[in-house]
Amino acid sequence: MERTHNSSFSSFKSYIHALSDTPNRLSRRACSVSTSVEETHRVRARSGPDMKRTLRWYDLICFGVGGMVGAGVFVTTGRASRLYAGPAVVVSYAIAGLCALLSAFCYTEFAVDMPVAGGAFSYIRVTFGEFLAFLTGANLIIDYVLSNAAVARGFTAYLGTALGLSTHTQLRFTIHGLPKGYNEMDVIAVVVVLLLTLVICYSTRESSLLNMVLTVLHILFIIFVIVVGFWKGEWKNFTRPENPKNESGFFPFGVSGVFNGAAMVYLSYIGYDAVSTMAEEVRNPVKDIPIGVSGSVIIVTVLYCLMAASMSALLPYDMIDAEAPFSGAFRDGKSSWRWVSNVIGVGASFGILTSLLVAMLGQARYMCVIGRSCVVPSWFARVHPSTSTPVNASAFLGIFTAAIALFTDLNILLNLVSIGTLFVFYMVANAVIYRRYVALGTTNPWPTLSFLFCFSLTSVVFTLLWQFAPSGKPKAFMLGACVAVAIAVLQLFHFMVPQARKPEFWGVPLMPWIPSISIFLNIFLLGSLDKPSYVRFGFFSGLTVLVYVLYSVHSSFDADEQGTLGQKSGESMMESVESENHAQKV
Repeated sequence: MERTHNSSFSSFKSYIHALSDTPNRLSRRACSVSTSVEETHRVRARSGPDMKRTLRWYDLICFGVGGMVGAGVFVTTGRASRLYAGPAVVVSYAIAGLCALLSAFCYTEFAVDMPVAGGAFSYIRVTFGEFLAFLTGANLIIDYVLSNAAVARGFTAYLGTALGLSTHTQLRFTIHGLPKGYNEMDVIAVVVVLLLTLVICYSTRESSLLNMVLTVLHILFIIFVIVVGFWKGEWKNFTRPENPKNESGFFPFGVSGVFNGAAMVYLSYIGYDAVSTMAEEVRNPVKDIPIGVSGSVIIVTVLYCLMAASMSALLPYDMIDAEAPFSGAFRDGKSSWRWVSNVIGVGASFGILTSLLVAMLGQARYMCVIGRSCVVPSWFARVHPSTSTPVNASAFLGIFTAAIALFTDLNILLNLVSIGTLFVFYMVANAVIYRRYVALGTTNPWPTLSFLFCFSLTSVVFTLLWQFAPSGKPKAFMLGACVAVAIAVLQLFHFMVPQARKPEFWGVPLMPWIPSISIFLNIFLLGSLDKPSYVRFGFFSGLTVLVYVLYSVHSSFDADEQGTLGQKSGESMMESVESENHAQKV
């Protein structure tokens, strides 16, 4: 959108006037919701040419598997087994996989109904309004950029393992004048990010083919690790620790250890949400998206459980290296098996490339759709007529990611990306319930909002008790009481509040049970994160609010006044009511 003479940003005087009108603009825009028709037609048209619909269900499965099976599993498995679950880490992965599948169902319902590139941003925008959508979308992009920079630097580290080279002295160079943590220059990470940026700018179809090749190679390495692990391993390691003084059995740390382990390994599943951002480029969204999203989560769950089982067979849980469990198991064993450590380094490198490619595709599409809504400059929304890809958003975020990856030592992505992404998963689960039970303009939203608040509050209390209450019968009683209250609230809502709309093509089954369980599990997993994660989340959320108040609300207000954002509010309301009524009749 080109700025006109009455734009809030046409002059300094105009901007000061806009700031003085901020309360009025916030009241008009912050809770303004879009509709499915707007997102799939009018809003999408702001990008110019359409993205080509070239992807099928198998492309989405490969994107999902490639996005999830990165370097994380090579780290989280060891930590979860050694510190929390022991050999029962296999069960932890199964529980975490179920959590991911429930959340994936929520994404799928929205993606089928609105096959646009906006993913969670668009889903929140059509339910809870512009401000919460911007807050979730901005946190997602920040998480993507930071984690992609960390993963790119991780590629250099695993490449060093595969080649037998020192990462710090031979693959990176140090500038001693800079503070520690910012003084190791990683040129390889920069080159990898920029090359992948060129690929995703050139073509989504070619990006999918590259992802397929890398994902197949990575899965072959994983199968190799699984087979060798079971071949070299011993079944007694599933129940006997190396030190007899340590807890023994398949569940050495009890049920609580299994769930704490699930909270840690769940981070290995983060990545499937990027698949929903591909919805605008899928040939048959109704068929391909449910198969692609759910299928990728199921495949990855099976692979992760087998990997965890093979690692538990290799070594007793109290001998596992928490930082590098697989390569450490072979490196510290017989010399004839140490070459497997190098092979694992190669396999992890392929996994890093696939997860990086999928994440960079996802972050560009999020930025593209946020640009369509005018809360960031609409320059980001442009789709190139030749490549049919969001070139501007891809190039900007690629360069930004490369710059951070060059000098910032982000260590490992686990503590950086989890909180923002889990917050978005939590919001999407709430949104799918709200959208099913509330029809804009015809349904009273307060019963649904009250249920969501009460259920979330009960989940928070349960999580706090789980984390901080001392073990014993009082804790078990209070946890049981929380579960009983949550089930009672859920049942009361289910019987007293009718659904306002039914999905036309595909919907989450067992509504509202599945998204409610997803809400609970995401809150529970958020409770397992460390204090620095919450500090970072609070800082970036505050920065996001500041950007929204100083720029975004005025930009979207201008677009709404000039009629370029979509319909006027009255028309939007009427269309939404008609859309909901049509959905109920289907």
